[in-house]
Amino acid sequence: MVLFIQFLINGLLVGGIYALLALAIVLICKSTRVFNFAMGEMMTLGAFILYAFLVTARLPLFLSLPLTALACLAAGNLIERLVLRPLIGQPILASIMATLALSLILKGIILFIWGSPTLSYPQKILPSEATVIWQFFFSNELLWTFVISIAGFVAMAFFFKFTQVGIFMRATAEGHEVAQAAGINVQQIFGITWAIAAVIAAIGGILLGNRFGLGIGTLPLVAIKAFPAVLFGGLESVLGAIVGGLTVGILESMVGGYVDPKYSEITPYIILLLVLLFRPEGLFGLKRIERI
Repeated sequence: MVLFIQFLINGLLVGGIYALLALAIVLICKSTRVFNFAMGEMMTLGAFILYAFLVTARLPLFLSLPLTALACLAAGNLIERLVLRPLIGQPILASIMATLALSLILKGIILFIWGSPTLSYPQKILPSEATVIWQFFFSNELLWTFVISIAGFVAMAFFFKFTQVGIFMRATAEGHEVAQAAGINVQQIFGITWAIAAVIAAIGGILLGNRFGLGIGTLPLVAIKAFPAVLFGGLESVLGAIVGGLTVGILESMVGGYVDPKYSEITPYIILLLVLLFRPEGLFGLKRIERI
């Protein structure tokens, strides 16, 4: 029983970061109806931008973090304006292929500027010691990552409910034509959505980079695990992103603990396959019925 609870705790803590990355994917998909396959590279770019401020510019952490957020806001808005906006009105496949091309472009930019070796931040952003409560071990790094992820969800909930931009984003998600009829600038909302998603991705990249190091071969692979979480919860459900991320983290931890650690790596993709086979709309997604 002790092992089960320990594996459950570890799964919840790891699942928090999957849920945060899933949120960034859901925001874009919900507002623009585009599934962003470049999320891993956007996340990695955000992590490297912080590295540039800390190492190249030699700025302190308390200045580097807000500057990274501003840079990612600008980058997300620029990506939407240059890559996705010209494809409005085109078949959805064109937008999907654009995000795949974007992932390769961002990967090339990262390799050109920082190279392929795995780098590390000059200082630990989060404490790495472990805390023991009763018989259970809590990684302070994972615990802080989980807290930051949950805080991100709470902040987004308040943003959607109490700010004008958040309300406009919710209206746009319900229907682009309806939002335009209400006087909402839908293209502007698309840009804001991509900007916010870029910041959320950067937070995830920084948290993962602090734990695994900064490498173009490692961070995007971790981000791919957020895709099963998105599909499990539902492509357009923020609640589904939370549930999906935590579920993937828990199942991954249980398989790694009770079966074999090497099998935990393929667990998210088995979940992905099962969801696509039996419930492609996800747990909280909407099943769309088209009448002919």
